[in-house]
Amino acid sequence: MSAPAATAGVLGAGASERRGQIYVALAALAWSTAGVLQRGLQVNAATQVAVRAAFACVAILAYVAVAERGRVVESFRDVGRAGIGFAVAIASASASFIVALNHTTVAHVLFIQAMAPVLAALLAWLALGEQVGTRTAIALVVALAGVGVMIGGPGGGSLLGDALSLLMALSFAVSIVISRHRKDVSMAPATCLAQVMLVIVFLPFSTPGSVPGDDLVALAALGAGQIGIGLVLLTLGAPLIPAAQVALITLLEVVLGPLWVWLAVGEEPTAATLVGGAIVVVAVVIQAVGGAPRRAAEPGAGGAVGPVR
Repeated sequence: MSAPAATAGVLGAGASERRGQIYVALAALAWSTAGVLQRGLQVNAATQVAVRAAFACVAILAYVAVAERGRVVESFRDVGRAGIGFAVAIASASASFIVALNHTTVAHVLFIQAMAPVLAALLAWLALGEQVGTRTAIALVVALAGVGVMIGGPGGGSLLGDALSLLMALSFAVSIVISRHRKDVSMAPATCLAQVMLVIVFLPFSTPGSVPGDDLVALAALGAGQIGIGLVLLTLGAPLIPAAQVALITLLEVVLGPLWVWLAVGEEPTAATLVGGAIVVVAVVIQAVGGAPRRAAEPGAGGAVGPVR
């Protein structure tokens, strides 16, 4: 290869990596709006979950139709049993996320959610036999300590809210392990299937006919925007950068989510929440920087679709 061609290749790779970083950062920005949008809702939790999932289903289905070039039915069939398991995990995480926001602070929910990648490493060891190194073990202990500070500190969240947040983190960790195990399968259709599951389960307990106009707009933004656009951006960006960078950049959601709620509705995190949350973030950074860089996957490849809740 000639020197100019080699230089062009390096520059092209750098531009591709920058695009990936921007896409993932914008995905984290989209996800960070969940708390502030949910705080203005007047409808009950079941209606929030069902209507949000309905909008998300439409948005993700549209994305699948474009990404799979019209092979919608085939793409859903291809997910197989792994995709169904992934959908159940994502549905559990999504439902736990919304209900938890109704019982504790946004900061509590997001900081506890942040430990999902560390839990995924532990589950991958148990389920797939992936080796757990010293760095991962330290990250797990640090993350659990951070959650302990948040839950046990004065002015902490409610027991139900924290339990649901932990269930959300564990469910998302399961989805990470499944998608890692089946990297050959696109999990976008399974994410859409998860939204269908949520609609079926929560619709009987919801009152969609009585949703005020403002709530409908917020729920549409949560479903189509926060989940749908966030998924598309992550799918575009994640294949272009190493997994460790994805994990670190998506921590922007954990930082920005509580900030938006603090600025918009005055929901100020307690000192225990901030200290415990900072400890969890440190744990995730420890885990992320310890991961071996991977080669960029081809766009459109299967695998994880990120924290689509």
